[in-house]
Amino acid sequence: MSNFEQSESDFYQSNYATDIQDQSYSDSGAHENLYGSQKCQAQESPQPGAFVPLEMLSSSQSYIGQILQPTYNPEFLSQSSYADSFDEEPPLLEELGINFDHIWQKTLTVLNPIKPADGSIMKETDLAGPMVFCLALGATLLLAGKVHFGYVYGISAVGCLGIHALLNLMSIAGVSYGCVASVLGYCLLPMVVLSSCAVFFSLQGILGTLLALIIIGWCSLSASKIFISALAMEGQQLLVAYPCALLYGLFALLTVF
Repeated sequence: MSNFEQSESDFYQSNYATDIQDQSYSDSGAHENLYGSQKCQAQESPQPGAFVPLEMLSSSQSYIGQILQPTYNPEFLSQSSYADSFDEEPPLLEELGINFDHIWQKTLTVLNPIKPADGSIMKETDLAGPMVFCLALGATLLLAGKVHFGYVYGISAVGCLGIHALLNLMSIAGVSYGCVASVLGYCLLPMVVLSSCAVFFSLQGILGTLLALIIIGWCSLSASKIFISALAMEGQQLLVAYPCALLYGLFALLTVF
């Protein structure tokens, strides 16, 4: 009886011990595999501040495009479209409203009072030419020993206001202040010729008075011709020329005396 119980206990103990040993081996192997995989991942993944070789980065990033066909890059497309739009922008002088062709045409129209004026060009508020002519008038007066830059700009501003108000009362369409300043400034070119003559000889005499009257008539006829063609005021040229002659008479007085 005792031998049977001992053999039975040995039988169950040996099987139980074998099962426990196998289960412990399997659990320890799985734990080692899990720990080993985590350790390998930790070793393969670089630290934030660690040095990473170029080969590791190139091997980790795979090329998703095709051979001889680059991948889609929206930044490159945006830069190329920006470059195309920059090439299509107008020149700087055109953005500033400076057209040398129109300036030359207006200058020729002023120099030739008989030539008909183009109303579409004269309606532009171009102030580049008038500013140059005003500076030229002040510079020639300075060469003649007369510092009248303030008088030139002051008389120009007040005269433009008066002619602007008068033309708006006389015309149906109306005119802007910039257009009036542009036309009166371009018609100041003959007065620059008179002030240039004052550099070489005195205008205080009969010859100087006759020359000043001719220049005043020249400026006033050119200005009135341009205003008539731009505002469609047929038959009113003499009415417009009279206040213009008064304005240019002031510049002639500055030049002669």
